[in-house]
Amino acid sequence: MLSLRLETHSPIRVLLADDHAVVREGYRRLLELEPGMVVVAECADAETARAHLEDSGQAADVLVLDLSMPGCGGLTLLRHAAETWPTLRVLVFTMHDSATMVTQALRAGAAGFITKSSAPDVLVDAVRRVAQGERPVLSPDVAQRATRPPTLPLAPREVEVLQLLVQGRSVEEVSRRLQLSAKTVANYQTLIRQKLGASNTIELLRVAQRHGLAPV
Repeated sequence: MLSLRLETHSPIRVLLADDHAVVREGYRRLLELEPGMVVVAECADAETARAHLEDSGQAADVLVLDLSMPGCGGLTLLRHAAETWPTLRVLVFTMHDSATMVTQALRAGAAGFITKSSAPDVLVDAVRRVAQGERPVLSPDVAQRATRPPTLPLAPREVEVLQLLVQGRSVEEVSRRLQLSAKTVANYQTLIRQKLGASNTIELLRVAQRHGLAPV
């Protein structure tokens, strides 16, 4: 007698990390309408996402991560995740679309990078592809950019500090947002200026604008 064996596949477990509750709810509904996907948790900041991964023993296959969040910051979480949970695929889903940010994210360990201007099916497709091990998975607008985009000689944390400084935020505001001491942020500011050859905030802004990290 011939017996048939049906193969079953575990659903793709997705962790959402974005500081906008309405946006997270939209992601959740979109992804959970897809067969074979389940959103295991939502987190409003990078440190909560990190704690969830640690407390649950990862318990997620794909982390959909925004880069602009309070706490330790998206790029810092991305780098930590790549080092700590090698089986976790991180898909950056953000409004930041500069070539520099794409390069920083991919170097930090992201499996994919798509922008929030992408169509909903692009997000769903990207989650499936990174879960299957494909990399890098890029949204069409990102893929159309130069294959070797310009980069800044800055570490991911320095890029986060730079972005906040050129938004006009004070050292104290940056320290509160990134949960760093004001002294640490001031040291970052000095180091960033030295690396970029900028003597003041105006020159920092011009450098950031050239690399798509600040509006022109």
